[in-house]
Amino acid sequence: MKRAVVIAVAAIAAATLAAPAQARQVGAEPSRETEYVVLYKEDVNAADARSAIQAAGGRILKENGAVGLATVATTNTGFTSQLGGNALIEGVARNRSVGGVPKNAPVSDAAVREALAAKALEKPGKEEYGTPSTRPGKPAPEAEPLSELQWDMKQINATVDGSYKHEQGDPGVLVGILDTGVDGSHPDIAPNFNRELSRNFTVDIPVDANGDEVDGPCEEEPDRSCNDPADVDEDGHGTHVASSLASPINGLGIAGVAPKVSIVNLRVGSDIGYFFLQPSVDALTYAGDVGIDVANMSYYIDPWLSNCVNNPADSPADRLEQTTIIKAMQRALDYAHARGVTLVTAVGNQFSDLSREYADTSSPNFVRVPGELPYSRTISPDCSIMPVEGNHVITVSATGISERKSYGSNYGNGSVDLAAPGGDSYDTPTNTSDVTRTTLSAYPRSLAEARGELNPDGTPNVARVVRDCKNGVCAYYQYLQGTSMASPRAAGVAALIVSKFGHRDRTHGGKTLNPAVVETVLKASATRKDCPTPAAYTYTRHLSNGNTVVTTHVCEGNRLRNGFYGYGIVDALRAVR
Repeated sequence: MKRAVVIAVAAIAAATLAAPAQARQVGAEPSRETEYVVLYKEDVNAADARSAIQAAGGRILKENGAVGLATVATTNTGFTSQLGGNALIEGVARNRSVGGVPKNAPVSDAAVREALAAKALEKPGKEEYGTPSTRPGKPAPEAEPLSELQWDMKQINATVDGSYKHEQGDPGVLVGILDTGVDGSHPDIAPNFNRELSRNFTVDIPVDANGDEVDGPCEEEPDRSCNDPADVDEDGHGTHVASSLASPINGLGIAGVAPKVSIVNLRVGSDIGYFFLQPSVDALTYAGDVGIDVANMSYYIDPWLSNCVNNPADSPADRLEQTTIIKAMQRALDYAHARGVTLVTAVGNQFSDLSREYADTSSPNFVRVPGELPYSRTISPDCSIMPVEGNHVITVSATGISERKSYGSNYGNGSVDLAAPGGDSYDTPTNTSDVTRTTLSAYPRSLAEARGELNPDGTPNVARVVRDCKNGVCAYYQYLQGTSMASPRAAGVAALIVSKFGHRDRTHGGKTLNPAVVETVLKASATRKDCPTPAAYTYTRHLSNGNTVVTTHVCEGNRLRNGFYGYGIVDALRAVR
């Protein structure tokens, strides 16, 4: 998925402060049409708020009445200031420029696939993967063919000898995957995929404000629509997440934590993995309305890594944008939670202690104004990564195969609720990279083909891709690591809890369980994990280029709750027994 929440298995250098904020280069306001998201004051008449937007030169493209959020297009360069003092408006956030033509638009389907491969976020250099993985030995009776590669499921007792004996999930339990989409046709997802309820809340973004390619050209036929079907994933991240959570036990490939629950694709991320405010708000309110039981969110809201209300490095307009993001997302989280949705999210992969100040040199990460560049900011604990640091959200850090906190995972005493296996390729005796120490889940075949990862006979030619076939049907799986991978494993345990202890949902059918109860069981059943000794834990990574990276993270707290593991590592067996 997203740059912030998935770590490619290649080495990642820690962020450092660059030039002063005032040195950033920002171009003039665009004369072409620009998108904004506008948050209404609570309890105002929506018609009056619309009138205020129109009076400021805005054209409403989409409105979420449950939260009071509208996406607006305008050519008025003074739109923010004109609405800023209006008593009907809570906040305004610049979204992106609309229209425009790519500077070098691909002209054929083959070229589009080539562009997709070039921009793929999850494609680290093959040299970082170590020795190619081999097929596992004979699995245990009734285990899936690739189960011996799933060290992550063994760590949380989601196995044939563990939780599967007692609870595999109920099809009436609906799990929403808020991500880049889900490949609903994947053979190891299709049996559990709820096509009827799945929705796509976003549109692909061909180019940014500079005219540089983002998601690339929209589909050629029939109408060059940028709105993909609700069973498509052109990034791969959402499919991996969905599979980790709920791939079925069907004699093919792998199984997820909750192999009988239903997967609902609530797509909020573009092809390349940008996640903006309006789609996330719309997906959360929809989840509350249709009876989603558990929602997994392995991302943060772009374009700000963390949203600050009073950061001195930010302009007044930037502060207003970030305030709007915090308030609008919290309204949406409140809405979903109040309607029975257990909210689970990844803590992020910035190597940062969220309970203390840390550096951000990546924001804003999307060019909305020609010439806009990210700049250096110091993020204080009162800033908020959304939805990670929102209320009612269960935040998950990542562990490696040895149960140590993954080197890239964010942490912080009071910032982490639970831990779950997300992978750490350097969690090896020699501190060198091994792809099998990351996590294996479903991968769309179309992406493996587009990225040149398959031989002519369909066998993988890279170590991070694995194939399994049954009765002439072949499915593909890829190794990924990050807190994005940890979050769905915790969400899967949450889905098992709803399946085991939930009651009939009189409104939507299926089962339901109060999210507060789900959270309590998750935390109470987790395996307590002490901070390491010494608490200042040093990670050593020997890179394939000969360099060595040494990073130290300090774990604060105690066995009951600490900054690395929260209340502990989730345990599927204990949760359902």
